[in-house]
Amino acid sequence: MLLDTHALLWFLEDSPKLPSEIKERIENSSQVVVSIASIWEIAIKLSINKLKLQFEFRELPAILEELEISILPLSFEDTNIYLSLPLHHRDPFDRILIAQAINHSLSIASADIAFDAYATIRRLWG
Repeated sequence: MLLDTHALLWFLEDSPKLPSEIKERIENSSQVVVSIASIWEIAIKLSINKLKLQFEFRELPAILEELEISILPLSFEDTNIYLSLPLHHRDPFDRILIAQAINHSLSIASADIAFDAYATIRRLWG
């Protein structure tokens, strides 16, 4: 399971915005990953003061490791798939997540219904 950026943040902050079913899936799944693109998106939003965390950004790798959430690096094939995606969704961070989900045969935990336009991925939510 690949976590969208907001799903990751809501999980880490134990937010009520994260459906309990998704929280349970994250806690019980044998494979949970977060894209390095999401880490980059978090860093960008922190740098422009559009996001506040309940922890220090530099602590994130250790937190993820403790929770057994792996960081998925970007590969050339991810970007090649990105290039071929139809423009159902224009957000570049979400599009790379879609490409990674396709490339690695992962479902995506996301509230974003725009992901549903891509028939080759499975979106998990609520």
